[in-house]
Amino acid sequence: MKLTRRTFLKAATLGGLGLGGMSSLTATPDGRRPNVLLILADDMGYSDASCYGGEIETPNLAALAANGLRFTQHYSTGRCWPSRACILSGYYAQHIRRDTLPGTQLGKRPSWAVLLPEMLKPHGYRSYHSGKWHIDGTPQEGGFDRSWGRENVGCDYNRYFDSQPWKEDGATAPVEVGKPYYSTIAIADHAIQCLKLHHAQWAHRPFFQYVAFYAPHFPLHALQQDIDRYRETYLEGWDSIRRKRWQRMREMGLVNCALSDRDPVTIPSWNLPAEQLAEKLGSGEAPRAVAWDGLTDEQKRFQATKMAIHAAMIARMDAEIGRIVQQLRDMGALENTLILFASDNGASAEQIIRGDGHDPNAPAGSAKTFLCLGPGWSTATNTPFRLHKHWNHEGGISSPLIVHWPAGIAARNELRHDPCHFIDIVPTVLDVAGADRPRTPADQAPPPAPGRSLVSAFAGGGAVEHPFLWWAHSGHRAIRVGDWKLSAVADGPWELYDLKTDRCEMNDLAGAHPQRVSEMADLWEQTARRFRDDLKN
Repeated sequence: MKLTRRTFLKAATLGGLGLGGMSSLTATPDGRRPNVLLILADDMGYSDASCYGGEIETPNLAALAANGLRFTQHYSTGRCWPSRACILSGYYAQHIRRDTLPGTQLGKRPSWAVLLPEMLKPHGYRSYHSGKWHIDGTPQEGGFDRSWGRENVGCDYNRYFDSQPWKEDGATAPVEVGKPYYSTIAIADHAIQCLKLHHAQWAHRPFFQYVAFYAPHFPLHALQQDIDRYRETYLEGWDSIRRKRWQRMREMGLVNCALSDRDPVTIPSWNLPAEQLAEKLGSGEAPRAVAWDGLTDEQKRFQATKMAIHAAMIARMDAEIGRIVQQLRDMGALENTLILFASDNGASAEQIIRGDGHDPNAPAGSAKTFLCLGPGWSTATNTPFRLHKHWNHEGGISSPLIVHWPAGIAARNELRHDPCHFIDIVPTVLDVAGADRPRTPADQAPPPAPGRSLVSAFAGGGAVEHPFLWWAHSGHRAIRVGDWKLSAVADGPWELYDLKTDRCEMNDLAGAHPQRVSEMADLWEQTARRFRDDLKN
C-alpha cells in the first residue's frame, strides 16, 4: 500500500485532525503545526555517539534515538560549507554556487535559492539561529528572526563572534565581548534564550530553531573535567577502538559490511609536513594512520590524549543538547517538536595550526593549544568506513541522523535503512509543516529541488526513493543509484561498489561492470552540466 498522508496519520496515531489546507501531518490535538529543532555537529564521526556504536557517553542523543529513529544511510556533502548550504536550501551546493565545479565559482546563492526560514515564515514560523553559519549572507538575510554566531576560525574558548551583542525583548547575548567563554555552552545558552523568548512572546506560533555547534571541529578544546573522564579510555589505541565499535555496530544492526582496511597513506594535501608537526607539536604527533603498535610510548600517550579531548567535546555537546531538550520539556513543546540531529561531514584527518596558534607548554585541550584529531583517530571515528572529511567515499559523507517527534512518529528505537541526504531535510520540514516553497516570478523560477521528504520513512510504511544521489568536492566525485555507488578521488579513476554488501568500499567492481560504470559516469556528468547551465541563466 502506498503511504499517503492519510495512512501516515493513522500510523502515527494522530487520527483525522487535518485542518483545511494544512497538511494532516501537522495535526495535533490542539491543531498546531510542529516546531522544528535542527542540531548540527561539526566534524563528528559516524560512530562517535553511543547510539551509533561509540564508547563516548552521549545519553541525551541516545534518549532521542530510543524514543525516535536512527537512519543508517544518511549522507552529508563531505565538507562544512556545502553541507550547511545544502541542509538549509534543499539543493546540492554546486547547484547554488556554494561549492564549485569546473566552470563555476564559489559565491552568492542565486535569488531563487532561498533558505528554510524564508520558506517557513509565510506559515507563521519564527526562526532562530545559534552558533556556526558558514553560508553566504547573514542569518537575518536568510530569514532568521534572531541569530548569534558566525564562523571565526579561532578557539572554542574565547571564540569572538563577529555578530554584535544584542539586548532585545528581555533576551541578551550569552556572553560579553572580551569575556572568556566555551562556545558549546554559549551556543546552547543562546538557543535556550531564544526558546524562552519565543515561549514568552510568541507561544501561539511555531518555531524553527537551528543550533550549529562547532564541536568537535578542531582546535581540540574541552573543559578539563570533561577531558579527565576519558583520560585513560583511548590508551588501547585506534585499532582496538575501531574494531570494538565495528562489532557493536554490527550487533546494533547499523552496518553489515566488513571493517575497512586502515589507510596509512591518504591524508589532506594541506596538512603540515611531518617535520613541522614534530617541531610545532612535539614528537608525540603521528602524521599517518599507522598501526597503533608501531607508535612509541610517547606517541601513544599524546594520541590517546587527543582522542580524550575529542570525546570530551562530544560529551559536553550532548550535555548541552540535554539542556535544550529540557527547555522544550519545560515549555510544553517537546511532544510536538521535530528534532533532527546530524553531523556536517565525517571526522577530519586534518593536522594544521590556525587562528591563535599553539602553545606546547599549555595543557592539552586548553585555550592556548591548537590540536587536530588527525588521520589515525579520524579513521576510528568514521568506523567502519574509508577515508575522511573532504572525500566523497563513505567515511567523508556518512552522517548519523537521529529523528525525534513524539506527536508525529509512533516508532520508538527503530532503524531506517533508506538512503537519504541533506537535500531531504528541507522537503521533510516543509512536509510536516504543511508548507510549500515560496513562489517566484517566472524569470526567477527555481530549478526542481532534488530532495525527497522522509515522512514515509518516519512511519516505516514506504521507502524514500531517489533516482540517484550525487556528490562533488575538490575534484572528488561520487554518485549512488540504488545500491550501486561510483566513487573517485580527484584525478583518479572511477571505482564501483555494491553498497548492499560492501558499504566500506573495499571491493572495486569497475572492471567487472564497465557498462554500469559508463552509464553512472554519464549521469554524474549530465547532472554537473545541468547545474552549470542553470547558473548561466
